[in-house]
Amino acid sequence: MAGELRVAIGGLGAIGAHLARALDAGVEGLRLTAVAARDQEKARRTLAGFRAMPALVSLPELAERADIVVEAAPAAVFEQIAEAAITRGRIFVPSSVGALLPRMHLVARAKASGARIVVPTGALLGLDAVRAAAEGEVASVTIETRKPPRGLEGAPYLIENDIDVLGITAATLVFKGNAFDAARGFPANVNVAAALALAGIGPERTMVEIWGDPGVTRNTHTIRVEAAAARLTMTIENVPSEENPRTGKITPLSILACLRGLTSTLKVGS
Repeated sequence: MAGELRVAIGGLGAIGAHLARALDAGVEGLRLTAVAARDQEKARRTLAGFRAMPALVSLPELAERADIVVEAAPAAVFEQIAEAAITRGRIFVPSSVGALLPRMHLVARAKASGARIVVPTGALLGLDAVRAAAEGEVASVTIETRKPPRGLEGAPYLIENDIDVLGITAATLVFKGNAFDAARGFPANVNVAAALALAGIGPERTMVEIWGDPGVTRNTHTIRVEAAAARLTMTIENVPSEENPRTGKITPLSILACLRGLTSTLKVGS
C-alpha cells in the first residue's frame, strides 16, 4: 500500500520472531517484507500461517527489500546487517546496541549515505530524561545490572577470566568498568548500558557494574545520574524471555514501539 514503510528483520529468535508476528498482525504504516535467519527450516516454521509471507533472504539482502532494517541477531553478525543497511541509505534499528559502540565509524558512514541509525530504548527506561540531562552538565552516569547467573553464561569476559557464574551461590560482582569495556566483554548482556551511554555522556564515562545474582528472577537494571539539572535514580525489572534468558520480554515490545514512532502522527517522547 502507498505510504507504507517496508520492514526487514535480521534474526528470528526471541526478539525477531515476536516482532515479525506483531508486524504480520498489522501495524499501521508498516509492512514486513523480508526476514533472515541462520536456521532456515526453523524460520519457515516460525513464519507458517503468516497472513503475508515475507521473503526469506540472506542478511545482506535485507537492505535490498526494505526501508527499515531491524537487527535482532547474534552480535557476531551485526556488521553484516548494519553495513548493508547503511550503505543503501536505510533506517537501521539495532537491538545489539552493544555491538555499535566499537563500530562508531558506522555513524559517519550513515551520514554520508543518508541512512539513519535509530536506537530503541530496549530493556531500559528513562532515556528521554538522560538525553535531556545530557544537554547540560552531567557529573556521572552509572548502571548496575543484576541477572540470574544463567543469563550471563558464556560471556567472553567470564570465559577469559575463568569465572564460573553457574557456581555462584550469592550475589557476586563479576564486572566493574566503563560501558565500552562492558560491551566488549558482555556483548549479549549490556545493550542497555550501551543505549544509556549513547543517550548520555558516552561509553568511556558511563560506568557499569554487572552482578550474577541467584536471588533474582528478573533482569534488573538500576541507573543513577548526577547532573546539574536533576538527580535521577531509576530501576527496571525485566522478565527474561523463555527462549533466551539474556533478553527481556520488553525488548521486542520496545522495538515495535520504536517502529510505530517512525510513522505515527502523534509521537510522545523524544
